[in-house]
Amino acid sequence: MPGQRQRTSGAGEKLEPVVADAVALAGFELEELHVQQAGRRQVVKVVVDADEGIGLDEVAEVSRAVAKALDEREDVLKEAYTLEVTSPGLDRPLTKPRHWRRARLRKVAVKTTDEKFVGRVGEHDDHGVNLLVDKEIKHIKYDEIEHAVIEVEFREPPAAEIAMLEQEEGSR
Repeated sequence: MPGQRQRTSGAGEKLEPVVADAVALAGFELEELHVQQAGRRQVVKVVVDADEGIGLDEVAEVSRAVAKALDEREDVLKEAYTLEVTSPGLDRPLTKPRHWRRARLRKVAVKTTDEKFVGRVGEHDDHGVNLLVDKEIKHIKYDEIEHAVIEVEFREPPAAEIAMLEQEEGSR
């Protein structure tokens, strides 16, 4: 299953350790780093996350920490830059066990090597996740998942589905 941090070549490779350290010191994880030329400036886009999620105040805190780190290290970014720090959106693919942990009890659309389906997230571990699909618990290994994203729901999840997942978790 894809789970590696997205990287860029050239300037991004030099920046990654500096940015990752600044993000980690602020208490978060670097999800993605993109560096691209935009006229005379570099645009440095940093996507950060945490198990508990990240709010606007934390994004601002990370932005200040990364800007300070980049300004102190002129050897890794010699030209003018624009820094964009953001959190992953709802459309972010679920690629790591911690993404599945954060999606617990949420509805997800999954494409595996054999099929496509929508299910509700239950227990998970480092190797796979249990999904409630058509009123049955289905265990899917992460390496079988080609693509998975959270489905936006505008209503509370059905109580019966939540009860099935909680009963399954309680029986272990």
